[in-house]
Amino acid sequence: MPRRLPDWSLYIRPLQLGDIQNVPIDIQTSKLLDWLVDRRHCTLKWQSKVLQIREKMNQALQDMPEHEDIRNLLSGAYINYFHCLRIVEILKATEAASKNLFGRYSSQRMKDWQEVISLYQADNTYLAESGSLLVRSVSYEIPALKKQMTRCQQLVVESERRAEECVHGAAEQREQYYSSCKRYGINGVDIHKELQMLVCDVPAVLRQVAVDTAALLPAIQLYQACVTFVCDSSPEQALVLLRYVQEHGDTTMYEWRIGEAPETVERPQVNEVEEVPQCTGDTDIDWGDMGLNIDTSAQQTTEEIDWGIVSESEAVGADGIIWGTEETGPVEIITVLKDGLDVPQGVARGSDALTVLENTESRNQFVDELMELELFLSQWLQDLDGDTDIVTVTQFQAAPPILQGQSRDKVAAMLIQVRNLISRLTDVRMRHLFLILASPRYVDRVTDILRQRLKQAELLEKKREAWLERGKSAEEERVSLQPKLLLLQERSCELQKQIEADLSRRYNNRPVKLIGTGL
Repeated sequence: MPRRLPDWSLYIRPLQLGDIQNVPIDIQTSKLLDWLVDRRHCTLKWQSKVLQIREKMNQALQDMPEHEDIRNLLSGAYINYFHCLRIVEILKATEAASKNLFGRYSSQRMKDWQEVISLYQADNTYLAESGSLLVRSVSYEIPALKKQMTRCQQLVVESERRAEECVHGAAEQREQYYSSCKRYGINGVDIHKELQMLVCDVPAVLRQVAVDTAALLPAIQLYQACVTFVCDSSPEQALVLLRYVQEHGDTTMYEWRIGEAPETVERPQVNEVEEVPQCTGDTDIDWGDMGLNIDTSAQQTTEEIDWGIVSESEAVGADGIIWGTEETGPVEIITVLKDGLDVPQGVARGSDALTVLENTESRNQFVDELMELELFLSQWLQDLDGDTDIVTVTQFQAAPPILQGQSRDKVAAMLIQVRNLISRLTDVRMRHLFLILASPRYVDRVTDILRQRLKQAELLEKKREAWLERGKSAEEERVSLQPKLLLLQERSCELQKQIEADLSRRYNNRPVKLIGTGL
């Protein structure tokens, strides 16, 4: 036999009227207006009626009694139907003297607000407007305020972070500034003046370098002996300037070039950098005499340029050059003055008044020869440390005693002395000092670079103040929005309860719940 299914109807209790009354009506807040229209509680034209009600309400608001509850109702929220009911209740107390025998109020205030309530109650317009206000508050106004407060809080945190970065950046710029000043050897109070004062120490430093060069005599003799033995060349051709400074010290260029000390030394004056002269015309360019004595009494009359070759018979002497031939007509005679002819004998003037180590070219030659000697000693020391083959030993059997009697310690000591002199002439501070000596414009450039670091530090400090002020303004804005948000949430919660109560009365006091408000 087939199995009989149980009759579940015996176990299901039919819903009674009292049970239906307890079933809540849940309404999604975002769909409240559609729900009211679908159930014929409101019409689709409720918005046009609300405009008329608002015009009447604005007229009624022009004449209001001084009452604290009315001020609280009219502040901080959009006035709705339930506010109007409360205003009428208050006016019943304030306008009680205008009540006649028939129970009507002769006060115009009461008549205006009663008319507003009547317009609201027509077609349940107040219900549609209240639902619209609740949806707008819950969906737009409250989230907008929360979002704005969140942005303010984020801006406060961001401002603090940026201000901290500006502090670190300013400290880093100042640290770099003082580090650069220390590298230059100045205090950084008056950069331009201190950089110029550094030049005063250069001659003493160079003199000390020249004095210490005297200790390089064994290394120089070793190098000369090796050059003579290996290359079979004259020892006088090796390390010319280095040997000169080792023997005579840091003399003037005049003594180095002429061979005797000058009677008078006229050192060049360091003048400020002059402005570059501008051209006087589109085609007229003044090239100056450039140290030449040019006789321009006669000019070539033809516009065509003749590049003719001058024969030897047409030369006018060792110091004169004739450009042109007989066919070219008048010619220009250029007389070249030899260097030093215009300087009296025994007078060191201009670049000749500088010492050998002050002059850029001779100093570079001096450093080059030091590096040449360093490379030689390094290679010699490497050979002493390495395994020497039989061929090398055989070749150096005929070498001078100075080459055979060198030990590793002696060569290492020579190499240390040479490297010490090279480092003293090529370190960062000395390079800057040499640049200052060579170009006064370099002082201005270094001054601008250092001052730029201070300006960057000051700008970062100002930026820090701006970020702090911005964060302070954002915090003040967040604090000012907090009461507005609380008031709006309170009024929205109150409006939600009023709408729920009104709808509950329409459905025989069934519980009505507006869901999705987040209040």
